[in-house]
Amino acid sequence: MLNRRENEVMSAVYSLCGEEGSCLVSPADLKRLLPIKEREKYSEEALEKTLRALELDDYFELLSSDRKGEKMYVITLHANGFAYRRQNEKMKRDVAVKLVWAVLSAVLAFIASVLLRLIF
Repeated sequence: MLNRRENEVMSAVYSLCGEEGSCLVSPADLKRLLPIKEREKYSEEALEKTLRALELDDYFELLSSDRKGEKMYVITLHANGFAYRRQNEKMKRDVAVKLVWAVLSAVLAFIASVLLRLIF
């Protein structure tokens, strides 16, 4: 399971690479796709560290290169990277089911307590 920072970066990478599975991107392009509140928190070193962590988790292959003096990343998605969107949706669905289950349990417990008070 990804932490919040890794999830934000992986979402940006997935939106750039999409169906093709690979892309050439600069750190500035990646930072532009991050949430507005979080952009200033991501230094180039922090972004690189997060990308390397995702690479170790086998979401993609990351190659660094220079193009006209600007740092560029060549990102090629692996199986985990392609499955990212589905895993993210599944996690949200699981959280929603747990929340609904908790609310229903609370309502049933309340109804049971009211019924028991009426009976006794």
